Amino acid sequence: MLQSPIRFRPDVEQPQPDERATITDLTKTFDTILERTAEEYGHAVRSVHAKSHGLLEGALTIDSDLPAELAQGLFAHGGSHKVQIRLSTNAGDILPDVIGLPRGLAMKVFDVAGERLPGSEGTAQDFVMINGPVFQAKTADKFLGNLKLLAKTTDRLEGAKKVVSAALRGVRHAFEAVGAEPPAAVNALGGAPNVEPLGETYYSATAFRFGDYIAKFSIAPVAPAMTAMTGKEIAIDGREDAIREDVRTEMRTLDAEWEFRVQLCRDLEAQPVEDATVLWDEATSPFIRVGTIRATAQDSWSDAHVQQINEETRFSVWTGITAHQPLGNINRVRRDTYRHSADFRARVNGCPYHEPTN
Repeated sequence: MLQSPIRFRPDVEQPQPDERATITDLTKTFDTILERTAEEYGHAVRSVHAKSHGLLEGALTIDSDLPAELAQGLFAHGGSHKVQIRLSTNAGDILPDVIGLPRGLAMKVFDVAGERLPGSEGTAQDFVMINGPVFQAKTADKFLGNLKLLAKTTDRLEGAKKVVSAALRGVRHAFEAVGAEPPAAVNALGGAPNVEPLGETYYSATAFRFGDYIAKFSIAPVAPAMTAMTGKEIAIDGREDAIREDVRTEMRTLDAEWEFRVQLCRDLEAQPVEDATVLWDEATSPFIRVGTIRATAQDSWSDAHVQQINEETRFSVWTGITAHQPLGNINRVRRDTYRHSADFRARVNGCPYHEPTN
């Protein structure tokens, strides 16, 4: 029998005294990335997850008659919401796909009722996820250290990055050959497998308020054509945008379907809020479906999608309702830094982002 879920209380968070200084340093580091890429491309891009592979429109249908512990916030009532989805990789520069990097999925859910988070305009709820269940850094200052290293090579040394990526893929294969899990840094620095984005399961990695409770989120493919892609690597064949090209080909005929799943916190010691590097054990707290996301066959790189979703839209874990407040150190520093990045992009491109309203 599963333990009862932990109820949310403000004191589950433990803000650190140096967080404001870390935010300042993160913003400066993001500026290095943003300014360098904007100068090179003549166009501002995101400071992280700059390269898109697929842009989709669809709908999230929330399950009816969920048990009380799952009928929370956005998921309190059955019904359907329009969604926009952006598939990406995590670098702040636009790299050729031969460099293997982790995948990301950002989703904007429209027409969500409820009290808004501070500074959250419009009526949407955003979810920002990666294709791994844990975050690469325990705290924001550790993430800052990693980001400073990446900033030094942003939009530089592309040839060296290809060589390093190939070497790191070899390291990953060596670990896998003996049944061991490679260190997270191997994937983060370019050794990730070039897997099909449509076959991947995505995770929030960090904790969030879930109405009366605390949870992490996941989006998992369930359409047979998608699960058949899980773990499959894309043949790059010298194509710089091979992933985008393959996703576009697949989505022309594929009706995509994912489950939106929730993992409730049932033990604050084993499932900490402040340390996003700790894996929450699914044996003691499984992911449970609360809704289904569907995106019918479409052009995933149409001019309209590129303009509306890639250029005019920002995604932030701090866009949403208080019932899904981001929790923990990593999430707290994301609020101002994400906004700063989006504001830079809007200003340089002369293209304001638009938060949907009813």
